[in-house]
Amino acid sequence: MASQLALKSRINSTTSLGKIFNAQEMIASSHIAKARTVALNAKPYTDAIFDAVQALAAHSDIDHPIMKAQDPNCKRAAVLALTADRGMAGAYTSSILRETEALLARLKQQGKQVDLYVYGRRGASYYRYRDRPLMQSWEGDSDHPGVDVAEAISKTLLDAYMRPTEEHGVGELYIVFTEFENMVVQRQRVLRMLPVELIRTNTADDSEGAIVGDSATDDPGEKEGVSALYAFEPSVDKVLDAILPKYIQSRIHECLLTAAASETASRQNAMHTATDNANNLIDDLTRKLNASRQAAITQELTEIIGSADALNKEEE
Repeated sequence: MASQLALKSRINSTTSLGKIFNAQEMIASSHIAKARTVALNAKPYTDAIFDAVQALAAHSDIDHPIMKAQDPNCKRAAVLALTADRGMAGAYTSSILRETEALLARLKQQGKQVDLYVYGRRGASYYRYRDRPLMQSWEGDSDHPGVDVAEAISKTLLDAYMRPTEEHGVGELYIVFTEFENMVVQRQRVLRMLPVELIRTNTADDSEGAIVGDSATDDPGEKEGVSALYAFEPSVDKVLDAILPKYIQSRIHECLLTAAASETASRQNAMHTATDNANNLIDDLTRKLNASRQAAITQELTEIIGSADALNKEEE
């Protein structure tokens, strides 16, 4: 059995850690309400522009980079992984890294060369430690990102997407992030931002197999075989050239916000579990300390009684 001094030292250190965990949990609890509200409020705007872009792609025959890569034979792709700046968030960053590695493996199996971008100090450190080359990384405020970092990331990725293939341009843009659903559930997602990915739905007449987006199936005109008509002013290219940067920035900003809410929720859950584990460990160490103390007292009493018996026998 460990000595009382060692047990007291472990109890004191565990108590200090428990206080740190509890403080981190309280900080995360104070931030989660705002982070969740901001993430949920941004989602309708992002969904609106995404549905508009998908509607254009579904009902229009447009040759634009937002719909298809500039070079169909391009074998380069860009992947952006959203990780955390700080630890104490459980498996938040490790889950993103695992999902990113799986995506990189799939793309390499398809014969594509991947340019990796990372947001978050933890993810950047992970790849630098393993000598994995990064095209660019961003750090700071992963739990409350602003519009400026979303603008910087979107500009960098859009420049890579619009560059010609011979200048190391990419033909696809992916983002790996954690989607916030509620305080308990946060899911890792892989989103292909560009080109816009459409879903083929089955209709009664296979010859009409229309390619539509997620929300386009509810279009009554589509069900009747009538495609919507769009008028572009001043021109198709100018309209889509204006939409493309806003589309990329809104998608990245929404992913950053929902990832920040997921990070805060993961940190709160992890710190709550750590606090409970610290309290349980303190209780276990306290029982061991009491048992050790009781054993020492019993040993002292046994020695006193034994000494008294020996003195009585000598006197007799």
